[in-house]
Amino acid sequence: MEGNSHMHVHTGEKPFICSICSKGFYQHGKPFICSVCGKGFSLQENLKRHMHVHTAEKLFICSICSKGFSQQDTLKRHMCVHTGERPFICSVCNKGFSQHHHLKKHMDVHTAPFSCSDCGKHFLKEIQLERHVKVHTEERPYGCDVCKSRFIQKCHLDNHMRVHSGEKPFVCDVCSKAFSQQDRLKRHMRVHTCEKPFVCHVCSKAFSQQGNLKRHMGVHEGCM
Repeated sequence: MEGNSHMHVHTGEKPFICSICSKGFYQHGKPFICSVCGKGFSLQENLKRHMHVHTAEKLFICSICSKGFSQQDTLKRHMCVHTGERPFICSVCNKGFSQHHHLKKHMDVHTAPFSCSDCGKHFLKEIQLERHVKVHTEERPYGCDVCKSRFIQKCHLDNHMRVHSGEKPFVCDVCSKAFSQQDRLKRHMRVHTCEKPFVCHVCSKAFSQQGNLKRHMGVHEGCM
């Protein structure tokens, strides 16, 4: 869905129409769109702050992945991605994060107002909870007419259909490798950034892929 919204920036299509003034927008609820990367914002001042990401001079360069930053503090925070350091700790469950904004997002798990009666997971919006409950009920209302696979959400079905169509709209801007799913592109990018977000809680060794961490945990079997 996010990729489709971004393409409107290039095509000029504005499918979301304000019911009051009839002005068109690229994204529902996020009318202020970055002309560089297509990211949407609900407030114009948030877009202005975001533009510094593209326009600010990046004097501080990561020695590992060569990513540039406009502030030294931002570079220091970024280095946690490579070292596996998790300085931001959740006060509820003690889970650690390399970035403060990741911790803030995680806190929704504990503090969001809508909670699942089956597993206790919290959500900011009631509709998110309604979608989540289908995980427990095994309700799969969206079916693929090619292979009969079924999905909880329509966006999951849309992503799945690319398996049959061969479409690969998500392209790495470093090596041009293309992917059918956005999350696969994100995983691939760790090859270039050297990011290792999956950390062993026994020996603190870090990995770029969750599967590698799971295999590594076999080293500690019998020691835990």
